[in-house]
Amino acid sequence: MILLLLGNVAACTVNPATGERRFTAFMSPEDEKRIGADEHPKIIKQFGGAYDEVQVSAYVAQIGTGLVKVSELSSEQFRFTVLNSDQINAFALPGGYVYVTRGLIALAENEAELAGVIAHEIGHVTARHTAERYSQAMVANIGMNIVGIIGSVYGAPRETAQLLSFGTQAILSGYSREQELESDLLGVRYLGRAGYDTNAMTTFFKKMKAHDELRAAMTGQPTGEEAFNFASSHPRTTDRITQAIRLANEGDSTSVRTDRDRFLDHIDNMIFGDDPKQGIRKGRDFIHPDLRFQFTVPEDFIIANAPTQVVARHKNGAVIVFDMEDPDEAKSVTDLRQYLTGKWGRKLDLGNVEQLTINGMDAWTGSLRKNTRNGPRDIRLIAIRDRADEIFRLVFLTPTDEFDQMADGLKRTTYSFRRLSDAAAMDVKPLRIHVETTASGDTPERLSQRMAVDTFSLEWFNLINANHRNDTYPEGQRVKLIAE
Repeated sequence: MILLLLGNVAACTVNPATGERRFTAFMSPEDEKRIGADEHPKIIKQFGGAYDEVQVSAYVAQIGTGLVKVSELSSEQFRFTVLNSDQINAFALPGGYVYVTRGLIALAENEAELAGVIAHEIGHVTARHTAERYSQAMVANIGMNIVGIIGSVYGAPRETAQLLSFGTQAILSGYSREQELESDLLGVRYLGRAGYDTNAMTTFFKKMKAHDELRAAMTGQPTGEEAFNFASSHPRTTDRITQAIRLANEGDSTSVRTDRDRFLDHIDNMIFGDDPKQGIRKGRDFIHPDLRFQFTVPEDFIIANAPTQVVARHKNGAVIVFDMEDPDEAKSVTDLRQYLTGKWGRKLDLGNVEQLTINGMDAWTGSLRKNTRNGPRDIRLIAIRDRADEIFRLVFLTPTDEFDQMADGLKRTTYSFRRLSDAAAMDVKPLRIHVETTASGDTPERLSQRMAVDTFSLEWFNLINANHRNDTYPEGQRVKLIAE
C-alpha cells in the first residue's frame, strides 16, 4: 500500500494550464493523441459528417489556431472540425481534437462568442481533463471506457441524449462540474490573451439558456437545465453564467474585440437546420430527397432529426420514431411478416398483426399495450418495404388514455408515407442563414415575417440576433435571417 501511494504521488504532475498537481499516471500525452485519432472518425460518423464548406470550416480552424497560440500548449497541433449537425454543441477529444456544430455557430452573435466556445474546449485539452479522470478511474478500479469520460461544453440537447448511441451520450456528458468550470476559467484566459471581449463568454451562455427555453416552449417539456440536473456534477447554465460574469470582470477589461462583421461575412449562406443529405423537416413533413421518401406527422408533434433516427414528440407524451433497417440486413429478409414478428419485434408479444398496402408498398403492422417507465402505452410497429435493400420502420407510442383521440392522426401519418419523384427530390432545398441589412423602420416583427420558419419565427429571429433586440432597427444594421 505504501509503495502504491508513493507511486501515485510520483505520477502527479504540475499542469501548466492550471498550476495544480494532477494525477494522470495511466494516460500519457502520447496516449491522448492516439485516443483522439482513434475516436475522431467515430465522432464524424455519429454526427452526420463534417461540414466541409471551406468558408466556414477554414474560418473556425483559423480562430482555433489563434487561440492555441496563446495557450499553454502553443507548440502542439490541434485539429478543428465543424460537424454537419443542427444540434447546439461543442466538445473536445484528448490530443487536440475540437468540434463545434454548425447549429452552435448559427446561434453565435459574433466571432468573440464563437471563440469563447472554442477556447473553453481548448481548456479541456490543456488541462488534460480526460487523462485525469481516466487515471482516477483506474485507481478506483472502475474501468471506465475512454468515451465515457469526455465531456461537452454546454450539454447535449434533449433530442441528442434520446437519440444517440450510449458511447456518444457518454461523450456529451462526461466532464465533472469542477472540470467544466475550470475550462470556463481557461477559456476566458485565452479569450483575453487573444484580444477578444471576455464578456462574450457570458453573452453566449445567456443565448444557450434562451435557446433551451425556446425549445421547451416549442415542445412543452422541461428546459434542459431541469432535464439534465439529475447529474449534480454537471454545472447548470445559471451557474456557468454567474461564473462567466465574474471571470469576465476579473479579466483584461481592455479586450473589446468581437469581430461581428467578419463573423457574419463567413457564416452568410451557411446551412441552418437540416442538411438534405440527412433529410429535411418542413413543418410537419419529413422529406428525404436522397432516399426519395417523405411522411407527415400529426398536428402538435415536434420533429427531431438525427443521422440514424427521426423522432416526433407530442406534449402529451406520445412519440413517433422512424428509422431504417441496415441495407445488407434488409436484403436477407424474404418474409416481411416474419421480420416484423420474429426479428424486429421478437421481444414483443405483437397482436393484431396484419398486412397493409401503403401507396403501392408492401407493409406489415402489429400492436400491443405495455407498461413503460412513462406509464402505460399503446405501441404499434409498422414495417414498410419497396426495394430489396430498404425496410422503413415506424413506431407509434401513445398514452393509453389518449389513443382514441389520436388514432386518426396516426393512421394518416401511416398512409402519408410515400416515394418522392426525382423532380420533387430536386426541388428540396435546405434553409440557410442569410445576412441582410435593415431598412429604415424595420422591426423584429417585420423582419421575422421574412423567415422561412413555420412557428415561433419571431422568437427564432430574436434568438439568433439576441444582442440586437430593438423595437425599431436603424437603417443599415446587419441581421441574420433564416430562408431558403
